Amino acid sequence: MKAVFCEKFGGPKDLVVKEIEPPDTPKPDEVQINLKYRGIAFADLVRMAGNYQDNRTPPYIVGGDGSGIITCVGKNVTSIKPGDKVTSAGGCVELINVSESKVRKLPDDIDLELAAAFGNTYMTAFYGLHIAQLQPNETLLVHGAAGGVGLAAVDLGKLMGARVIATASSDEKLAIVKQLGADEIINYSNGFREKVKDLTQDLGADVIYDPVGGDIFDESMRCIAPYGRILIVGFTSGRPALAKTNHLLVKDASVIGYTVNSLQQKRPALFDEYAETLVDYLVKGLIKPHISHRYKMDEIVQAFQVIIDRRVIGKVLVT
Repeated sequence: MKAVFCEKFGGPKDLVVKEIEPPDTPKPDEVQINLKYRGIAFADLVRMAGNYQDNRTPPYIVGGDGSGIITCVGKNVTSIKPGDKVTSAGGCVELINVSESKVRKLPDDIDLELAAAFGNTYMTAFYGLHIAQLQPNETLLVHGAAGGVGLAAVDLGKLMGARVIATASSDEKLAIVKQLGADEIINYSNGFREKVKDLTQDLGADVIYDPVGGDIFDESMRCIAPYGRILIVGFTSGRPALAKTNHLLVKDASVIGYTVNSLQQKRPALFDEYAETLVDYLVKGLIKPHISHRYKMDEIVQAFQVIIDRRVIGKVLVT
C-alpha cells in the first residue's frame, strides 16, 4: 500500500511516496481503517521543517486526520464495527491502525469527503471559541479567515451568534469568505486596526482568533476590546507572537494559547463531547466545511505547494 513519509526534516520536496506492507491485525484496543480522504494543513509544513512544538522524529507518515471505513477491529473494541464510517487521527496512508479512543463513528449518510474536511480544523475553532467564552452579539475578529482553521472559526462564530469580521491577504479570498458567512471583511495587507475600530465604534473586537501571529498579533493588541480575549491558534507568518503585557493590563484583556492535542490527552471526556457536537452540527447542516483542493498521494508536493503559496480557501484533501 502507498504512504507518504517525511524521512528527514525539510520541505515538501523531501517527502517520499513509497509502497509499504499493510499493518498487522489491530491490537485488542485498536481498529483498522481504510482511509478514503486525508487532511493536510500548514501545521504539517511546520512539523516537517522540524519546528513544531511536539515534533515527530523522522521517518514518520505525513498528515494528521482523515476519514474512512473500518475494515476490522481488535477483540476489546465495542463501539465500532467493520463497515462503519469514521473520522480519525490518520495520515497520508491507505490503511492505518488507530486506538479506538481516537476514532469517531459517523452516521451512515455522512459524506466522507466532508467529514475529512471538518475534523481537526473545526475542532480547533470550536475548542478555541469555547475557551474564549464567545457570546452572542459579541464581535469576533478572525485572521487568516480563508485558511482551514480560519474559515471554520467564521462558520462557528456565526453559528454561536457573533458578529464576525474576517481578515485575509487578498480580495479574491475575502470575496469567498464573505459568501461563506462573514459579516465584514478586511484585507490586512494594508493594516486592519483602524477598520476594526471603525466597525466597532472604537471599542475593538471582543474575541480575536489568530492563526497568523507575528505582525498580525502585534496589531491585534491595538484593537482588542476591554475584557477581550485573544486566541493564539498558530503562527503561519513564521514568527510566534510576543505579547506586550501593558496593553493587556490597561484593557483587562487576556491572551490564550491552546492545542487540540492537549484537549484530547488531558480532557478526553470534553474532547469526546465536542466531537459529538460537531458531528451533530455536520449532520444537521449547521456547519459547512469548504474544500479548497483535492490531490492524490502521488501529488503530495503540489498539495503542499498550494498551502505554501497561500492559495487555499478552506481545506486541502489527499485522496
